Parts: sequence; structure tokens; C-alpha cells
Amino acid sequence: MTAGTERDTESTGQGRALVLRTSPTTPAAAVLLLHGGREEGPEPPPLLNLPALRMRPFAAAVARAARGRDVLVAEVRYRHRGWNGSRCDAARDAEAALARLRSLTGDVPVVLVGHSMGGRAALRVAGAPLVHGVVALAPWCPPGEPVDHLAGRRLYLLHDEEDRVTSAAGSWDFVRRSRLAGADATGIPMPTGGHAMLRGAGAWHRRTAALVAGLVAGD
Repeated sequence: MTAGTERDTESTGQGRALVLRTSPTTPAAAVLLLHGGREEGPEPPPLLNLPALRMRPFAAAVARAARGRDVLVAEVRYRHRGWNGSRCDAARDAEAALARLRSLTGDVPVVLVGHSMGGRAALRVAGAPLVHGVVALAPWCPPGEPVDHLAGRRLYLLHDEEDRVTSAAGSWDFVRRSRLAGADATGIPMPTGGHAMLRGAGAWHRRTAALVAGLVAGD
């Protein structure tokens, strides 16, 4: 893998959808990370965006695990801070990021890694043809979240059952329903971390990186 410095695709005239963490010349696969946000928030994310910073160690762990496989690692750039009801802004931004990835990499397999609202966005857009799997971290899975588009996708939902922000029970119900819809879905209880995944963070990073490496390798 050719690891590079952070590169905003806006600076190359290719839009605001992505920040690249690695940029191999000829990627064989891509990983897109989607950070958390708020239920409501039409304003842009702040310059000091803690949910985005929380994903940086995951990006680094994924890049290390995929070393030697020419994997492009990128982070989504949201236009709005929140999901914002029926606007589903984070999912729309995820779709834009997938389109930008395709323009950069061609039709290579994509793995989505999303936390909280980003987990909901990742699961919402996982029916896109290039998406082979999702690793959702403490995802926001409200009742009735659609699952019919997930047939044939591999999904891993990681959640600490002590999470007081998003519901682990909601994640396990989403796993159950997505299996009925034809997804290969697995719920993984995490022993610590809460919603922010700070306590025992290393275990979250390692587990996520291993799952992504397996998805990239087609295991």
C-alpha cells in the first residue's frame, strides 16, 4: 500500500465528499469511514469535529491491517452535522462519497465502517453495487430501519450493551431482521467502551481492522 498524507479531494478539483488517508496508485479495494453526528443539525460540522477525530485511529488501524493489499482508505466529509429526519443527510453524503470513490478507483469492492449516525448511514447505503460489507460501530438503528436492500451483504454490528446513546438492543434487532432479508449479519457484543468507544479503545480498533481486512480479502 502506498500511504500518503491527508488529502482533501476538494484540493484536486474532485468535490468535497472525501478525505483520503491512503492513496495507492491502483487500488484493489477501498474502505470508507463514516463518523457520527446528531439526530438533528442542519449546520455544517465544526472545524474541531470530535466525532471525525474519533475515527482517525480506526483509519490508521485499517490501513495497517490492509498493508500490502493496495487498499484506499478514505473518510466521508458531511455537509450537515445531523441526520435531519426524512432528509437523511448523512446517507446522502455517503452516497456522494461512494460516487467519488468510484470515480477515483473504478469498480473495486468497498467496505464501509461507520460509527453511530455514520453506522446508520453505512447500513442505509450498503445496497450499492460496489459495497461488499459493513462494519457498524455502536450504530444508530431505530425501529423500522430498512433492511430489504441488504440481501447478500456481510454486516458486522459491534455494540457495548452499556451504551446509553444508541441502543445495543436496536443493533441486535437489526441483525435479526437483516438476516431474514438475506444478509450475512453478525452482532458482536463489546465488553467495554460505551458509545464513544474510549475505554478499551484498542480492542475496538483491532476488532474493526481484522473484520475489514477479512472483508477486503473476501474471507
